Amino acid sequence: MRIALVSDAWMPQINGVVRTLTALMRELARREHTVLRITPDFFRTLPCPTYPEIRLALRPCKRVAELIEAARPDAIHITTEGPLGIAARRHCLRRGYGFTTAFHTRFPEYVAARFAVPAAWSYALMRRFHAPSKGVMVATDTVRRELAARGFGNLRRWSRGVDAELYDPALRGEFDGLPRPIFLSVGRVAVEKNFGAFLALDLPGSKVVVGDGPMLEELRRRHPEAHFLGKREGKELARLYASADVFVFPSRTDTFGLVLLEALASGLPVAAYPVPGPLDVIGTSGAGVLDEDLRRAALGALGLPREHCRAHALHYTWSASTDQFVENLWPLR
Repeated sequence: MRIALVSDAWMPQINGVVRTLTALMRELARREHTVLRITPDFFRTLPCPTYPEIRLALRPCKRVAELIEAARPDAIHITTEGPLGIAARRHCLRRGYGFTTAFHTRFPEYVAARFAVPAAWSYALMRRFHAPSKGVMVATDTVRRELAARGFGNLRRWSRGVDAELYDPALRGEFDGLPRPIFLSVGRVAVEKNFGAFLALDLPGSKVVVGDGPMLEELRRRHPEAHFLGKREGKELARLYASADVFVFPSRTDTFGLVLLEALASGLPVAAYPVPGPLDVIGTSGAGVLDEDLRRAALGALGLPREHCRAHALHYTWSASTDQFVENLWPLR
């Protein structure tokens, strides 16, 4: 099958969307599908306001249409609601092509946090964008129910996976001599990830943040007692997961949270709020503690068996995720 994949999010960004797409493309290639990628690196771009790592394509409509027609795809999937996604949607509607979309990111909540724009306004725009889609892919049942309540239709489940060979409890070691327990949090250091809630907790031992982002320097100034390690990837990141004692996930806005699976696969129990993402990934599995009191959750997670966390993560594979994705696609012919 020839699949046109349109995404405004792409490397060198490091986020859940890009990591999901790279894992998906790897699995699709193993199954001998051909992925025809339409991403910002094929266009002139400018930085997204307040999020400069994201490059927005300039005047992409004509070029997107040409790329789609030249690709002659069997299915078209639009990953994001940015300029490339809008251009692809426009072309598909003009040509009468059915297509699928995905709801990866809670942009309404992000916009509300940055610019005080009511989330209801942004959701109305998002609902309009996704309305013609033959299948709106969502990562969890909780998000699916929330979007259905907001008037979204044609919702389809598309879960996520984890690289259980990379994220391995056997990598556990010392943590640069820091006092234990080690409470670790990983992600983009931005307002929507709510790292301030984690750093404000009164916890024993050490608090460690891994990641880069626009709030990094501000949080360093406000929390000199915490340890900020910046961006880490691959085996280095896997060692940090395996060597910590609790993974604290303070976000209230993620649609899934791939870092949850990475932590669990590393044998690291999770502490989080009872919100979409943690509710679906952790739930009542016993691999973490969900509580509106994040300190209580973090302390409670200390006693959880690491082998149980690992076993729970192994239920999530990129192979199963790719099966769902392919089943959700809408054939053009």
